[in-house]
Amino acid sequence: MIAAQVLKAYLREQSLELDQTEVQVAAITLASVLMAQKPIPARDLFRFPVPVLGENGACSLVDELSDEPYDLSVWFGGDTDEARAALAELVALIDSTNRQIGADWLGIYVVRGEGESARLVKMAYHGRPSRAEFPLTEAFADVSNNSRVGLSGWGVVIEDVAEWRALGGSYYQCDPTVRSEVCLPVLDDTGRVLGIIDAEASERGFFDPARQAWLVALAVVLAKPLASLPFVEAE
Repeated sequence: MIAAQVLKAYLREQSLELDQTEVQVAAITLASVLMAQKPIPARDLFRFPVPVLGENGACSLVDELSDEPYDLSVWFGGDTDEARAALAELVALIDSTNRQIGADWLGIYVVRGEGESARLVKMAYHGRPSRAEFPLTEAFADVSNNSRVGLSGWGVVIEDVAEWRALGGSYYQCDPTVRSEVCLPVLDDTGRVLGIIDAEASERGFFDPARQAWLVALAVVLAKPLASLPFVEAE
């Protein structure tokens, strides 16, 4: 169970003026997903298609996929039952949340590495193929709100991507049809960034307060499963 004070603190720290009761109901619903016994999805949880990166990795060529899929098993020391079960939980949370909000894209990233080698690694997602890793460096944060949120621990709600970019907001375009986006940090109880969630839609202003409430609930509920992912030490 997610304590009400935890949700209240998250909303306050992220400067989000949302109905706390709505967030609490969403968090209870998502927490029950973690507690429920669930089948392991038949699809490959470890490998997913990724776009070919453009020059210097600055952008993705959305319609051109790499010959080799991204392989998450390297982070877990192989395609293990423990890792499969952990990834299945993340998929279940993605599916449950998106049944409520109907985003075109929704993904979960976790922080791996330290210093200049630190990065966000995509663990589970719904939607079109997209970049698998985002460097957690100041240089990349200048062009990526995902990296900026991962570095700062401060979320962003973008009602209009075109306006955000015109005003100088950092933005990494994986899909040119995206018009609105929400990116929120997943934090442990000390405030350390464990990862982020990212949601996108092709409609401007899509993420109204009701949808934001579900995304906040997802970010808070994810703290425990992200902290418990069975990573191997060697990277």
